[in-house]
Amino acid sequence: MKRISWLTLLMLLLALALVACGGSGDTEPEADTGDTDTAAETDTDAEEADTSEEAAELTCDDAIGCVEVAAGDPIIIASALVITGPNESLGLDSQHGVEIAIEQRGEIAGHAVELQAEDEGCSAEGGQTAGQKIASNPDIVGVIGTSCSGAGVPMSQIVCAEGIAMISPSNTAPVLTDPASRQSCYFRTAHNDKVQGRAMAEYVFNELGLTKAAAIHDGDPYTEGLASVFRDSFIELGGEVVAFEAEAADATNVEPLLTSIAAAGPEIIYYPVFIPLGSLITKTAKEIDGLEGVVLAAADGVQSPDFIEASGDAAAGMYVSGPDLGFGNDIYTTFLETYQTNYGSEPTAPFHAHAYDATMMLLNAIESVAQVGADGSMLIGRQALLDAIGSTSGMEGITGTISCDENGDCADPKIAVSQVQDGAFSSVWSYEP
Repeated sequence: MKRISWLTLLMLLLALALVACGGSGDTEPEADTGDTDTAAETDTDAEEADTSEEAAELTCDDAIGCVEVAAGDPIIIASALVITGPNESLGLDSQHGVEIAIEQRGEIAGHAVELQAEDEGCSAEGGQTAGQKIASNPDIVGVIGTSCSGAGVPMSQIVCAEGIAMISPSNTAPVLTDPASRQSCYFRTAHNDKVQGRAMAEYVFNELGLTKAAAIHDGDPYTEGLASVFRDSFIELGGEVVAFEAEAADATNVEPLLTSIAAAGPEIIYYPVFIPLGSLITKTAKEIDGLEGVVLAAADGVQSPDFIEASGDAAAGMYVSGPDLGFGNDIYTTFLETYQTNYGSEPTAPFHAHAYDATMMLLNAIESVAQVGADGSMLIGRQALLDAIGSTSGMEGITGTISCDENGDCADPKIAVSQVQDGAFSSVWSYEP
C-alpha cells in the first residue's frame, strides 16, 4: 500500500507540473497568437520601410542645396525689373509678361506659384538692392530680371553667390554672357547686342547708304556695349565713325556734346541710351547748327510711348533698333488677348514676350527637377535647376525656338529697325543672323 501511494503521489505531482508549464491543451491557441504578432510586426516593418523610402526620395543631395516647399505652400519666384521712375514703361511691360506666364502655367505638382516683385531702378545701385532682397529669402527658387544690363551685372553677382537661377528678358549687354565675366546662374531670353549692333550697322551702311556715323553712350554696360558693337561693325563694313562720345544718363544739357559732334560732320547719330537722355538728345539735336538733315537713331532702351511723348515732334522720322516683334504664332495671339483683358491696353515696350518665355522656361525647369513627397512637400535642387535651364533646347516660345548655349544666351535673335511714323514705331527692316 505504501508503494502504491507513493507512486500515485508522484504521478499527481507530475500532472500538476505539466499544467503549471502550459499543457497540450494551451499549445494551439498560443501558437495562433504568436503568428498574429509576427504578421503585425511584418506589416509595421513594411510601413517603416515605405516611410524610409519616401524620406530618402526627399533627401537633398544637390551640390549647392535645395529649396524646401512644404505641403500646401507656394513655390516662390521673384522678378527684378524697372517698375518705377522714368523708364518704368519698359519694366512694367515685362512684369506683365511674367504675370501672364504664371497665370497660364498654373500649379506645379499641386503648388501655386507666387511672385515677389522687386524694382531694380535701371541702375547698378537698384540692381544691388534688389539682388540683396532676393538673396536674403531662402525660399526664392529663381528670378526673372533684370530689365537693364547695368542693374543685371551687380545683381547677378549677388544672387549667383546663393545659387539662385536668374533669367533676364531684356539684358542685352555682351558682357553678361561673356565667358570671362558671366555668372554661372545667369541666362537670358533677350538677344545679345553683338547681334543688334551688327544689324544696325548693316542697316545704316547698306540700306540707308550712309558712311559717316557718330555714336553716344552713357557708360552703362548696355549703352556702351551696343554703341561699341555698332562702331566696330560699321567700320568693318567700310564706314567711318567720326565721333564716339559718352554723356551722363541724368544730363540736363547736351548742347556742348552735340555741338562738338556736329563739327565732326556725321550723317547719322546713333545713341542707344534710355528714355530721359534719349529724349533730351532728340529734342536738342533739332536746335544745333550743323545737324540739319542728320539722321537720328536710337535703340530698344527708348522703345516706349513715353519716349515719343517726351520727344514730341522731334522724334518723327528717326530710327530705332530692337527685337523683331512680328511674332506670328498662336501663343502670342492668346498672350495679347490676355494682356488686353488684364491690363486694358496693348503691350507698351519690346520685351513682354521675352519675359513670358523666360518665366515659362524657369517654371518648366522647376517641374522637371522637383522631388515631390507623398504628403505633397517638395524639394528643388538649386544646381539641378541651373542644369535644367542650361540644357533648354527646342522650347517653342512666343519669341521663337529657345535653346541655351554654354554661356547662357538662349534667345532666338531677330532684330528689327523701326521708324517713328505718326507717333508710333513702325517696323521697316528685319535682320536675322
